[in-house]
Amino acid sequence: MTVTTPRPVSSILGVRGRGARGRPPLARREAALVAVAVLACLGVGIAIVASPLVALLVTVLMALGVAVAVHPPLAAYLLVGLTPLIVGIDRGRVVPLLRPNEVLLALCAGALLVRGVWELRSGARFRPRLGLVAASLVLMAVCNSVLPLLWMGVRHQPISSDDLSYAAVLWKFLGLYAVVRYSVRTEGQAMRCLWIGMTTGGLVAVIAILQSLHLFGIDTLLDTFYASVGDTSVLSFSRGSATLGLAAATGDLMIFNLAIAAGYWNRYGFHPKILAPLAVLFLAGIVSAGEFSTIIGMVVAIVALGILFRRADVPIVLGLLGLGAGVVLAPVVMTRLSGFRGGSLPESWVGRLANLRGYFWPRLLEHDNFLLGVQPSARVPSPDTLALPWIWIESGYIWLFWGGGVPLFAAFVFFVIVTVRRSLALARRPGALGVTATGVFVAVLDVAVLMLFDPHITYRGSADMLFVLLALMAALGRDGGAVGSHPHDRHDCPGVPADPTVSSTEVEP
Repeated sequence: MTVTTPRPVSSILGVRGRGARGRPPLARREAALVAVAVLACLGVGIAIVASPLVALLVTVLMALGVAVAVHPPLAAYLLVGLTPLIVGIDRGRVVPLLRPNEVLLALCAGALLVRGVWELRSGARFRPRLGLVAASLVLMAVCNSVLPLLWMGVRHQPISSDDLSYAAVLWKFLGLYAVVRYSVRTEGQAMRCLWIGMTTGGLVAVIAILQSLHLFGIDTLLDTFYASVGDTSVLSFSRGSATLGLAAATGDLMIFNLAIAAGYWNRYGFHPKILAPLAVLFLAGIVSAGEFSTIIGMVVAIVALGILFRRADVPIVLGLLGLGAGVVLAPVVMTRLSGFRGGSLPESWVGRLANLRGYFWPRLLEHDNFLLGVQPSARVPSPDTLALPWIWIESGYIWLFWGGGVPLFAAFVFFVIVTVRRSLALARRPGALGVTATGVFVAVLDVAVLMLFDPHITYRGSADMLFVLLALMAALGRDGGAVGSHPHDRHDCPGVPADPTVSSTEVEP
């Protein structure tokens, strides 16, 4: 007969008894967790008494933070899926001083930071490697923040909160890059990010189309939260700014998603039930934006895809679908073309040139300010005769010289060159890496061309998507270190057959 020794209660409850060295009954890790849980419950209880709505919000944020810390890819999914839907909400309208997408980014970054510190305590090693693409991003951020602020200090010019806010823009995008780069570890996770992005992009396209056609009262709904700096007149035009609050940014987002859909088409073949509706939505979203620059960007993207894929059917089909979208959205097109009546330029173009000549070129050329920039802030106060409080720089390359001078311009050119070369080398690779690199290749070329008109590299929503794609390309490629690819996670394309040529050795260096 076997005699079973009963287990002590302390072992069943996970409590350790005192050892030879007099350790406490609870391990330090368990004690720390209990202390954090007690403090969290105490804080929630106080918040419930003070404000139930705030308590509910805090509880949801805490739950999201814990979920992200436990499952890091959730951070990328949330940022890719929610950012285009909330990025257009004005700063301070929901959360004081911040946009909702910035709160979400800070939450995800904080949760991942806590997880990273915990992993370091357990003996894990973190060895970040900075590739050329990431280095070019850091260089741009430095040239748009540190250098111009130092130059303003040397000239004894006052540094405003507006300067500090604009100086932090590229660093915010770098934070997004870092969060996605850290949280995505497998090809399957990258695939999910791409599909989540396209799904959200399709939803934004629907909103933009309805808004441009003034259907179903969508304008009134957007007026409540998405009117930039309180200017609701922008939403009444036949332009689909949608939930980004900026028509040009919406057009860029559609172009980036169109490139991703084309990348799937080139890799897995054309699937009418999945890719066709998405491509039509993205093209219609581009037209509904009602921006001439967006149409130029669409042409650039279609030509770039034809050159990249070395096939004519993809650009021809996309071009025909784009023409069809123009016919369906004829009211939007005719409204924009009406500005050319009488042989004159549209009023918006005339105003753009007048603002550059009157407010930005003189200061840029004064005392050779174009060498090291004027200030990080990309806007100046408008005269009392104008309805809006600010006048923005409506030229991307002028913005480069204004916000960082020759160093920022050179850093941007360096970024374009290294990113185009990197994405071109990876775009023909199989799986999610090839699809992501296709999106990066088209997006960077699109931004480089459209910077002639506006600073597209900083446009909310579309710039977020660009930095997400850059992070995914770094996660799957060698730039900054590659990640593993689990066989069961290698193909995660709903309704798209697996590519038999993909192997883990093709993804990992």
